[in-house]
Amino acid sequence: MRHFAIISLFLTVLFSCQEEKKSTQSVKKQTKKPVEVPVFNVDSAYHFIQEQVDFGPRYLSSKGWEQCGDYLVQKLSAYTPHLQEQNSRITTYDGKSHTLRNIIASFSPEKNNRILLCAHWDTRHVADHDDARQNEPILGANDGGSGVGVLIEIARLLSQKESRMGIDIILFDAEDYGDPNSSSPNSAISWCIGSKYWSENPHVPNYYAQYGILLDMVGAKDARFTHEGLSRNYAQRILKKVWKTAHNLGHSEYFAYQMTPQIIDDHLYLNTVANIPTIDIIEFDMNTKSGFNKHWHTHSDDMNNIDKNTLNAVGQTITSVIYNE
Repeated sequence: MRHFAIISLFLTVLFSCQEEKKSTQSVKKQTKKPVEVPVFNVDSAYHFIQEQVDFGPRYLSSKGWEQCGDYLVQKLSAYTPHLQEQNSRITTYDGKSHTLRNIIASFSPEKNNRILLCAHWDTRHVADHDDARQNEPILGANDGGSGVGVLIEIARLLSQKESRMGIDIILFDAEDYGDPNSSSPNSAISWCIGSKYWSENPHVPNYYAQYGILLDMVGAKDARFTHEGLSRNYAQRILKKVWKTAHNLGHSEYFAYQMTPQIIDDHLYLNTVANIPTIDIIEFDMNTKSGFNKHWHTHSDDMNNIDKNTLNAVGQTITSVIYNE
């Protein structure tokens, strides 16, 4: 009977310890706070697009380009004191001379682990895919304005709540001043001049980010974003991360698990020159000849081409990604 009493006592103590351990683990689980992701304000992002469009076409050296550039600097400066500009003389495919203007806003620059978010802020100088007025510049609400609008709203959020990662937002210039004659031998290198320049001359010596996300044409109604070729080749892990986040947030109708061809966009030089694995969130439309939004490089790329539901899907997804790192 004594042995039984000792064993019973031992088992009682053992189970008590186990229950106490389970209880402690349970408390720890319950007290672990989930990441608080700020709410992406789609009305705010839409407003930032409208303000850009109000300057008119924003192609290199135009009045709208000059005024909008000043606006973007002023707007981002209100959200971070760490703002830089890159300026360089360039010559475009048509032999014209311009001054390049990349705009760079940094958040928590002291952090080594960084994410690069980017978009181009210039617009097309010709409406080469329109049926009329092809030699006139376009407004570029979606192609130019939408990615920038989303990023300015994210900058506003970062000014209110710091991310655990350092974030750099770069607005590239001279992406859309490419040669409309695709058969020209220099056509391919006439695009994305701003991102090429930055990739060769980063704003911080030996700059590196864990990954990059490029936003281009992210505001049209019923847009579908696919696994673009260069993004798959260089940043498959980031594609999976972003698309999984989008689906978890309920945005599967926008972020499709579909493989589409590679395109020349700003992420080309980020991947191949700067060696930063970067994805391109860009609309793909299999019903158009170009594969892009039906209003691409036409005069109908105005505010009527912008849909808040699409902006919200993209904005919520990117915000969730960067705050959950």
